Amino acid sequence: MRQRPRGDSRGILDPARLLREVRFRRHLPAEPLRGWVEHYWLIDWTLSAPFEQRVVPHPAVNVVFRSDGDGDAGDAAETGEVAGVGRDLFRITLTGTGRVCGIQFRPGGFHPFWRRPVAELTGRRLPLPAGRLTRPAHPVCAGTDTDRCRALDAALTAWAPDADPAAAEAVRLAESIRADRTVLRVDDFAARHGVPVRRLQRLFTERVGVGPKWVIRRYRLQEAVEQAAGAPLDWAGLAATLGYSDQAHLVRDFTAVAGVSPAAYARSVH
Repeated sequence: MRQRPRGDSRGILDPARLLREVRFRRHLPAEPLRGWVEHYWLIDWTLSAPFEQRVVPHPAVNVVFRSDGDGDAGDAAETGEVAGVGRDLFRITLTGTGRVCGIQFRPGGFHPFWRRPVAELTGRRLPLPAGRLTRPAHPVCAGTDTDRCRALDAALTAWAPDADPAAAEAVRLAESIRADRTVLRVDDFAARHGVPVRRLQRLFTERVGVGPKWVIRRYRLQEAVEQAAGAPLDWAGLAATLGYSDQAHLVRDFTAVAGVSPAAYARSVH
């Protein structure tokens, strides 16, 4: 089990600007929850001008609590929502002062809490309470990071996740896709893990919310976004490495999801 949260910037467009404008950090949940939860993510901001952040979503469900103001104004000022897997670019504009406390579930890890097909949530955002998920009894965004993480632990524990071997399998398979950049085709991946393709597709749709082909494409595209923010790239070589038919295919996919071409994005962050 991991002892520290992920340190990459996958999915975050222009991560350097994000860190200049707001306080962004990640924390791990209590150990019993780590099989289902990737990390908690906390953002605090005090802005003199509006700030827009764009994110290429992970194949993951998030539960997000937000408080505009100093975070100590009481429960009435705090909102909570369930955000299913987003297929399109996510944009949010922050103004003034506020706090966010988010739970990013591992792909497949939300099902034990939701106990329904996660695909029902794909592309949707539902206010809390939703399904089995009740609103926490106390504000989540108030206090120190430790206070906020304990409040998130308490909310998740109260939602009483089921033991779900199929969800655990989906979590393991999705993590393998993320970690292994040689995973490019569903049929090859299914054969490697001894899982029939149709069963793999049903498992991902039910537990993750999107199919395995979409997960593979999204993780490979996030790699392209992350690399574009670094040194100048050989785009044709990267396209081949990530399983695209040619550079034009990568450019089309990148532009459709990120809203700008790879070259334009690279220029903007450099």
